[in-house]
Amino acid sequence: MGLFGPSKTQMPTRDQALAGRDEVMAVPDRHFVLGSPLVAPFPPGAELAWFGLGCFWGAEKRFWSQDGVISTAVGYGGGFTANATYQEVCSGRTGHNELVQVVFDPSRIEYQDLLRLFWESHDPTQGMRQGNDIGTQYRSGIYVGSAQQRELAEASRAAYQARLDAGRRGAITTEIVDAGPFYYAEAYHQQYLAKNPGGYCGLGGTGIAFG
Repeated sequence: MGLFGPSKTQMPTRDQALAGRDEVMAVPDRHFVLGSPLVAPFPPGAELAWFGLGCFWGAEKRFWSQDGVISTAVGYGGGFTANATYQEVCSGRTGHNELVQVVFDPSRIEYQDLLRLFWESHDPTQGMRQGNDIGTQYRSGIYVGSAQQRELAEASRAAYQARLDAGRRGAITTEIVDAGPFYYAEAYHQQYLAKNPGGYCGLGGTGIAFG
């Protein structure tokens, strides 16, 4: 425990978490790259998925670049603080992870394809960090919106762990939990690397292909 609560690598309890607020974060209406809606309603038939794999700037770019992805947004989830700010998330006192929300057309790209990209875009064995980024907000996580997504996510975790075992790599620390509220991050974070091409990415990987 730190002087004022949990350390940045220890999940706070609900009682320890910051209270948050009712005001929803203001974000642009349209995706900076794709021109699609950033906020619902989304096109009929679209499905949603949520992933945490380190700094959300680089993670979001990996997903918006895929054919069949309609829209992406970055935000916070998996914790307790309603409508948290970036500064609050960085304090380690919200329990939130940095997430990418992916809106996709399942007739063009399947959830399994998104899972493959997730596993191959980061190192899921690092616990409460991703490379040099340290804290609960950088943990590996899949936040499922249905029983089918959970089944596919858990099967993919087992399959990727088998590949890591074969390569004598570590144990996966990725959490797979039901998706809770997704709180949009500040406008300047949305599609950050398209607006700042030389910006920090922070993603690595294990070098082991999945699937």
